[in-house]
Formats: sequence, structure tokens, C-alpha cells
Amino acid sequence: MRRPIPCRDWRRVKLKNKQALCAIIKLRTGVVVNPASLFDIQVKNLHEYKRQHLNVLHIATLYNRLKRQPGLDLTPRTFIFGGKAAPGYSMAKLIIKLINSVAEVVNNDPDVQDCLMVEFFPDFNVKNGQIIYPAADLSEQISTASKEASSTGNMKFAINGALTIGTPAGTNVDIREEVGPENFFLFGLTAEEMQQLKGAGYDPRRFYDEDMELREVLDLISSGFFYHENRKRFKAMINSLLHHDE
Repeated sequence: MRRPIPCRDWRRVKLKNKQALCAIIKLRTGVVVNPASLFDIQVKNLHEYKRQHLNVLHIATLYNRLKRQPGLDLTPRTFIFGGKAAPGYSMAKLIIKLINSVAEVVNNDPDVQDCLMVEFFPDFNVKNGQIIYPAADLSEQISTASKEASSTGNMKFAINGALTIGTPAGTNVDIREEVGPENFFLFGLTAEEMQQLKGAGYDPRRFYDEDMELREVLDLISSGFFYHENRKRFKAMINSLLHHDE
């Protein structure tokens, strides 16, 4: 029976993998990433039900908190995205634009640089995945329950030691059973709970009206704060979330 790997050895291997990814990111994008930060990674094809834009709302929320409270005790975190959009899928392309626009603001703001970084990894594919999966600390598997029945990306992250934040659906359920609930961050509604919410008359605008932080973030994006060249660039996305959110 193989002896367990001591924690210090595990951390050394993980850091080496993160440093390798940092080197590739710098080579391809010019962005310098801190390998000691928490690598929070979501790499998969862009789609509304995969909810990359929900991840971006989280980033913008952290950004607002740091701007309001400069001394906020926050574990330094680097959000890394990757994936492609179908040629005719305009909303998916808009999500990619939003990720890069938020990255440009966040990464160039000295008030938050020590705590928050965002990177869209170019040309994500199987070969690049071999560099990304071993470097992950946190695996984002937050697709809407019932929309993604199975996945292999979450398994690749898990066998490389990343902890999963995931919806209770598909192979996320299997991973949680194998690693134990204490090693899995359960997120979001079940498919049944979603049906109940819709059956009761789901009104996304109500969440906007009742949650101050959510309202601030959506208003900030809608205002063009993250893209001065065209301040109306993301209004269609915000309108979709407020009135037609799936």
C-alpha cells in the first residue's frame, strides 16, 4: 500500500504547478500572477447555464468590498477563466467580454491588486488543460442544476487535488460522496428546488430589489464602469438577468 504524501510535500508540488501556470500566463498575456494566492478556476465552454457571469458577479462583489474596506481580511485570490463561445452565441461572447473588462479594471487598481486578480486564459483546450488542472486550488462547478447532467472537467480538477464548489447535480454528487461533504463546498439549489421556485413565480427582479450588494454590482456593470469605451455594452446582459433569468 502506498504511503500517504506528507502535507508539506503536497504543498510543494501544488506550488510548483501554480508557478508553471503563472509562467505561461505571463508569457501569453503579460499578466503577473501571484502563485501564493488562491487559484479559483472555472474553465469550460461559455454558456449562460454554466454561469460564468455569476462568478463575475462574485468578483465584482469582492472588488466593492475591498474598495469600501481597504483593510478587509481577504485571502488573496486569483480567478482564472477559460473556454470558448459558439460562433453565433452573442450572450456567451458578451460574457467573455465582461470577464476581460472586469479583469482590466481589477488588475490595474492598486487598492485591490494584493488581494484580487482576474485572468482569462487564452485558447483553452486539452493541452492547456494539462497545465491548468494541477494548479487549481478551487474548482468552480456551478452550472445550473439539471442543465448539466455529466462532466469530466470537475473530475480532472478533483483528482489533481482541487476542492470543488459545485451545484448538487451530475458528477458533482459523485465527487462529494467520494471526498466527503467536509471537502466539498455545496452551492445553489437542487433541480427540484429550482422547479419549485419557478412554479411559485420566480421573479429575479425581487432579488435585485432586496439585496443591496447584488444591486450595487448589477448597477455598476450596467453603468459601464468596467468598459468606458461603450457604457451601454453590458446593459443587454443585465436586462436579461433582471427579466428573463434562467
